[in-house]
Amino acid sequence: MLDRLDLLVIGECVADIVRLPGAPDQVHPGGSPANVAYGVARLGHGATLLTQLGPDDNGRLIRDHLADAGVEVRTDGATAPTPSAAVTLDRAGRAAYAFEITWTLAPVSLDRTPHHVHTGSIATVREPGAATVLAAVESLRTSATISYDPNVRPELMGDHDAAVRKVERCVALSDVVKASDEDLDWLYPGQEPERVAERWLAAGPAVVLVTRGGDGALAVVPGGQVAVEALPTVVVDTVGAGDAFMSGTLHALASHGLLGTDGRERLRSVDRATVTDVLRHAAACAAVTVARSGANPPDEKELEAALARC
Repeated sequence: MLDRLDLLVIGECVADIVRLPGAPDQVHPGGSPANVAYGVARLGHGATLLTQLGPDDNGRLIRDHLADAGVEVRTDGATAPTPSAAVTLDRAGRAAYAFEITWTLAPVSLDRTPHHVHTGSIATVREPGAATVLAAVESLRTSATISYDPNVRPELMGDHDAAVRKVERCVALSDVVKASDEDLDWLYPGQEPERVAERWLAAGPAVVLVTRGGDGALAVVPGGQVAVEALPTVVVDTVGAGDAFMSGTLHALASHGLLGTDGRERLRSVDRATVTDVLRHAAACAAVTVARSGANPPDEKELEAALARC
C-alpha cells in the first residue's frame, strides 16, 4: 500500500512580494503549484516540480526554497523573468494579488513515471503553456492519479467562458479536485458550491473538495457529503492556505493508500470515516499555515501537533 508519494507537480512558481502598510516589501517564494510541491515534500514525500524559473534573484530564491524541502526542480530552459505577484494584505490577513507573469512551458521529457500528478492555477489556463500542461496530464493519467486545483486568479483567467471550459476539462481528467468557494463563485456566479461540486463529481473525479475559509471544508464523494470545521487559530495571513490544504489532502490520501493507479479504485469507493480523516489533515495543514507569514506549510511533526490539538 502506497504511503510515501512520488509526486510530480506541473505549474508555475511566483515570487510573492508582500506589501504591508508602513513596512518594507518582503519577497516570499510562491505560486500555487510550487507551494503544493513544497508542502508535500515537507510532509516526507518525494516531489518534482516541472516549472519555469528565470535566471534572476527571484528565481534563485525560489530554487533554494524548494531545494530546502527536497523538491527536485525541472524546467524547460526558458529564460524569461521569474513571475511575480504583488500581494497586499488587508487587516484580516486576506490577500489581493497583482501579477506580472508569462507561462510558455514547453514539453519536457521525464526520467520516471510518478505515482501522482498535481496541477492547477495559472498554469492550466494561461496559454501557450496551458496546452503543454493539458497534454502532459492526458498522457500521464493512465499511469498516475491526478489532482487539480483551479485556484482562480480573475485577472489572469482571460475570457470567462473559455476559462470555464478549460477548468471543466481539467476536472474531467482528475481523480481529486479541490476548489475554494470563491473559485466556484467566479466560475459559476450565484450557484451553490455544493451543487457545483456534485456536478463536477459526476464529470469524472472520485472526490471533490470545497474549502470555505473560516467555515471549514466540504468533501463530495459518491456516498454523499462530509464536512469538517476549520481548526481554531489566529490568522496572520491567508497566503498559501489553500495550497497547504491540498498538500495535506495528498499526504493523507497517500497514507491511506488511495493514490497511484493501485489506489484509484479504492479511492472511488472511499468511506466517510476515511474522507473525514483526510479533511482533518488538510484543515490542520491550512490552520498551521495561516498562523504564520507567507506560504509556510507544516512539516510532519507540526502537523501531528496540530492534529493533537483538535
